[in-house]
Amino acid sequence: MKTSMSSKRASSNPSGRWLISDDLWSELQPLLPPPPKRDLSKGGRPRVPERKAMNGIFFVLRTGCQWNALNATGICSSSTAHLRFQQWVAAGVFHQLWAKGLHQYDELRGIQWRWQSMDGALTKAPLGGEKNRSQSYRPRQKRRQTQPAV
Repeated sequence: MKTSMSSKRASSNPSGRWLISDDLWSELQPLLPPPPKRDLSKGGRPRVPERKAMNGIFFVLRTGCQWNALNATGICSSSTAHLRFQQWVAAGVFHQLWAKGLHQYDELRGIQWRWQSMDGALTKAPLGGEKNRSQSYRPRQKRRQTQPAV
């Protein structure tokens, strides 16, 4: 599975370099849940294709931009991409993709499972106060209010 984005840039799409490659899409597509059935007699807009929505999701994840910034790229609307992202996270699509990539990497290069470890750190919040304190948790507005002019 190639995880690189397509290097072809469409002249009409300034975000073309962030589009999903055909190889990656062939790995992703079977993991997606089937789209919900819709009643065509009620009208409405047609469903945005899954690949277009996934292009938008990967653009946001790769660039770190806000979802609403996606509207300016022309890839996909931010609301559609965010809705599909939430649906696919709930369906486990990205977890399955991660597991699939991990297994393929293990077959290709080999992962030294004996040497894997986890690391973490827990620190006290800098303004957290004392543990189990008896003071109220009300805002400290009263102490910091400006005194009226005399």
